[in-house]
Amino acid sequence: MLIRRPPLDDDDESPDRWLVSYADFITLLFAFFVVMYSISSVNQGKYNELMSSMGMAFSGQGAAVNLKTNRSNPNLNSKAQNQADSLIKPLPLTYLHNEKIRKERESMTNMGADLANKLSPLIKEGKVRVMQNTRGIRIDINDSLLFTPGSAELAAAASTVINEIAPLLKDNERLIQVEGHTDNIAIHNDLFYSNWELSAVRASSVVRMLSDTGIAEARLSALGFGATQPITENSTELGRAKNRRVSIMVLSDLPNQKEAALEITPKTIAK
Repeated sequence: MLIRRPPLDDDDESPDRWLVSYADFITLLFAFFVVMYSISSVNQGKYNELMSSMGMAFSGQGAAVNLKTNRSNPNLNSKAQNQADSLIKPLPLTYLHNEKIRKERESMTNMGADLANKLSPLIKEGKVRVMQNTRGIRIDINDSLLFTPGSAELAAAASTVINEIAPLLKDNERLIQVEGHTDNIAIHNDLFYSNWELSAVRASSVVRMLSDTGIAEARLSALGFGATQPITENSTELGRAKNRRVSIMVLSDLPNQKEAALEITPKTIAK
């Protein structure tokens, strides 16, 4: 005779079975917070070293490492700076850019010194000035050395001055901008309608003489400013004499100094 096994009661489960899942969840949650804590824990000293090194890398300049925690210990400061220097080296492009600027400024300064030495007698007489600015080297020449009053014809003495300047400008590719300037006394005759024409023609005459010395024409340009850019007051004869001048501007070849061309197009009018 066969005896049937009693059916299993599926509802007979332990009431504490949920504790297994809960314990697993708590374990994972604990591991999560441990990982988050380890990530958020920052070594302030290493952080300062990294930030200092990043600053030096992008500026291309060496700078002392400033660690607040190590100010009282010079040995630690020295060690931290050595570590920071070894973290990140200056970017090659930044270094080359800064080096090019340094060399160009040094070259322009040397050129200005050579011109000042060459023109020393005229500088002492107050007839010539050699200046250096952000655009380059500017040589201001009184009009009395170059032209007769009210004329754009070069005087005989002009060749002496230009021949002193030209050899120092030949052996490079820098652009040369010649600027004509007048005083504020208006001129109006058969040759020149105003000071604008007089200053422009005088600048062109000096450009022609520089070209005759062998300087490439592609490097030369002439501008007339009239009486708009005085270097002193026009209230005295001496001041007006200083303002009547021709400036030979040797433009610096520093990078990023040239203006970028931008095409301007008409705006579309919404209907």
